[in-house]
Amino acid sequence: MKKITELTAELAAPAVAEAGCTLWDVEYVKEGGTWYLRVLLDKEGGVDILDCEAVSRKLSDLLDEADPIEGSYTLEVGSAGAERALKRPGDFAQFMGSPVLVKLYRAMEGRKEIPGVLTAYDPESGAVTVEAGGAARTFEKKDVALVRLRVEF
Repeated sequence: MKKITELTAELAAPAVAEAGCTLWDVEYVKEGGTWYLRVLLDKEGGVDILDCEAVSRKLSDLLDEADPIEGSYTLEVGSAGAERALKRPGDFAQFMGSPVLVKLYRAMEGRKEIPGVLTAYDPESGAVTVEAGGAARTFEKKDVALVRLRVEF
């Protein structure tokens, strides 16, 4: 049987395309005792509430019909956001040269969060390289909890 996130992505694909969006990510997570099924969208020029509503209405009906999840959950459809997490090799390729924040599992040199500019990503090892403070720093996949875009003002 397919994972809930994979099945949701397949069910959502037509509604997402019809709304003129692309599917950024699907998450199925438990927070505060409640399960959330999150569908994150992207769109040139930005995702708006009408895009989210259109996808949510169609996907809700499809999920009710397919009934892939035992128990209750909350469906959330929203924008991937300006400070979205980068997870797949294509995400890193798309945002090469962009400001990012690397969050580490354990502090290195007294810091768990390193802001910098994404300069390299190795899809085989998952290593991420950022330029921070004039120096390139490479972080191994095992050390990285999260890499997300960083908006600078």
